[in-house]
Amino acid sequence: MSWLRERRVALAAVTLFVLLAGDGVRYPLTWYGWGAVIAVLGVCWVALAVRSRLPWRGVPIALALFVGLAVLSIAWSAYRLESAIGAGLLVLTSLAAVVMARTLTLEQVVRALGVALRWIIGLSLVFELVVAAIIRRPVLPWWTDYEGEIPRAFYWSRNELFEVLDGGRIQGIVGNANLLGFAALLAIIVFTIQLVDHRVGQAAGYGWLAAAALAFICAGSASMIVAAAVAAIVLGLIVVARRLGARARIRLLAVSAVTAVAALALIVVFRDTVLGLLGRSGDLTNRVDIWAAVTELALERPWFGWGWVSYWAPWVEPFDGLAVIKGVEYLQAHNAWLDVWLQLGVAGLVVFAVLVVTMLLRTVSWAVDAPLGDVADSPALRLLPALIATVLLVQSFAESRILIEGGLLLLVWLAVASRTHGRALAGIGR
Repeated sequence: MSWLRERRVALAAVTLFVLLAGDGVRYPLTWYGWGAVIAVLGVCWVALAVRSRLPWRGVPIALALFVGLAVLSIAWSAYRLESAIGAGLLVLTSLAAVVMARTLTLEQVVRALGVALRWIIGLSLVFELVVAAIIRRPVLPWWTDYEGEIPRAFYWSRNELFEVLDGGRIQGIVGNANLLGFAALLAIIVFTIQLVDHRVGQAAGYGWLAAAALAFICAGSASMIVAAAVAAIVLGLIVVARRLGARARIRLLAVSAVTAVAALALIVVFRDTVLGLLGRSGDLTNRVDIWAAVTELALERPWFGWGWVSYWAPWVEPFDGLAVIKGVEYLQAHNAWLDVWLQLGVAGLVVFAVLVVTMLLRTVSWAVDAPLGDVADSPALRLLPALIATVLLVQSFAESRILIEGGLLLLVWLAVASRTHGRALAGIGR
């Protein structure tokens, strides 16, 4: 029924907004309010799963193993209560993503994502304009009471909209320039695809695309600039691959993989030069120190880790004081791969790598191979999964967001939806 499908799109749009906006919801509502919203959304997705009588067979094995390992880690965790909470959030987010992949078409997910991103971009630009033009001073999160000198990282907005030309960076409602850059890059991809596919009016489409580009520029996220460049390269490769036969595609994939590894090695060797071009310091904005601390701790429990937790819990060992820089206590490793190693050890890292790599390969196949009949999506729409997967992968080396909230939702949705696409292609082949 069409009304039920539209309700599902609305539920997906709200869920994507809440999980991608993150602090934009927590700052005005507090963690308790955010938790209440998450609980309501969770109930809605569970109810939808029950009503739809979804079959759970066909969920990627690597995804099931990763979630299962996180739940099992409660048994050996150094912080069992926090692990139980973290595992619960992982299960709930994964459940929502699986149901979304099984009940919504690609076109519907694109529509929901477009709605969520319009709200994030629109509210972010209005928020920063109000702060810069009316409030005219940095703004702290609501319901906070800091004493003494307040670190810059604690501010919701630093009032830098009118200083962008001098190196200022806006943070938007998400309260973080890198996360705003991530949302803006996703918005650019989604809005462009909708325009090319004639799914929005040109005036509105180009207007929102310009707003997303403005937010991306004003956020000034170096990691997202790199992600945008890599996504553009992947887009070019997909366009070329669509014109090639099966064997030529395999050769193109092999050459691309070797080139990517070589490029990554060169970036590591000439890190200071590359970061200088992006206007960043050689310590990757203190990330090197955080990575060193996380590596040292992970080596104490290398095989199965300290226990899953997702967000670091700063009130328990070993996270208490693990990464404190300039008065700011960081709650992630700023690298998803190190975070998985820390929490689930080598075992978790191997499973996570298989999950990410298979997801990437399937989304690329989705973009390149043209299905027939009822499963057909437009060429423009089929680009979205591969491009989002690329952005998530690049972000995973500088942030751990792929393990929580919107990043995790998109990862699981991509893993399940791309597998479903592959099964549909196999059915056509038979």
